[in-house]
Amino acid sequence: MSAPPALRTGFAGLGAMGAHMARNLHHQGLLTAVWNRTTSKATAFAADTGCRALAGPAGLADMARQCDVVVLCVAADSDVLECIDQLLPGVHTGLVVVDCSTVAADTAREAARRLSTAGAEFLDAPVSGGVEGARDARLAIMVGGSRNAFEHTLPVLAAMGATVRHLGPTGFGQATKATNQIMCAGIIQAVAEAMAFAKAEGLPLAEVIDTLGKGAGASWYFVNRAPNMVRDAYPAGFRVQLHAKDLRICQSMAARHGVQLPVVDTTLAHYAELIATGHGDDDISSLFVLKDALFRE
Repeated sequence: MSAPPALRTGFAGLGAMGAHMARNLHHQGLLTAVWNRTTSKATAFAADTGCRALAGPAGLADMARQCDVVVLCVAADSDVLECIDQLLPGVHTGLVVVDCSTVAADTAREAARRLSTAGAEFLDAPVSGGVEGARDARLAIMVGGSRNAFEHTLPVLAAMGATVRHLGPTGFGQATKATNQIMCAGIIQAVAEAMAFAKAEGLPLAEVIDTLGKGAGASWYFVNRAPNMVRDAYPAGFRVQLHAKDLRICQSMAARHGVQLPVVDTTLAHYAELIATGHGDDDISSLFVLKDALFRE
């Protein structure tokens, strides 16, 4: 019995994460076309991989016509809905749009509603694992939407991630990602504070990371981002301004329950300070800058 044909997949949004994710789809023989707001980036990617580069709003509509699955990985809620509207002229019955951006659960539900009028399905499928996870196809992907659409697109999702979970109806992927972003806020706060303390105590920081990275307090952020703090260099893995955007989503969702989240509120205040001092495009491990300053006041 012959294998089913590969899903023709388009990818929109070739940023720090998306470019790696699209390349992994290419490695699995799934990638048909790419699109990026800055067309030159899509053109260069296409020249390197042999897929098609599409441009402008009409390019997204063409991607919908040509593909079985379209993956989005863009920055903000407004970007997702703009991409959905640009896809709509080419949408056909059976198309599944998989959104790997981090946006509000309500935005996911609105995107699904718009696509459903044209006979297409939508999965909110935000990811976690940083640039390293995107590069190595080791992302955790949390998915909301119909079970049928999830199972249909599983080869695409599995090409980008090592842990892929269907968590419930539309919006549940984004609600799970919001949970993750709250955890990340607390962890990076603790890691930055601990490393500033260790530095003030004169400890050998590389050895501290190697030792504690195998202990009960270890985390992905500690092992992978504490070295940034030793070098005082914060190349963008997850930019401060993007995590701030995500935490504002968490803040808004919590407010619907009549709740304030102290970790979220504190981290947003710290991020506002980092952004004001030019660290908005740095990795969130730059929080160490503020914690280190506490010991020099």
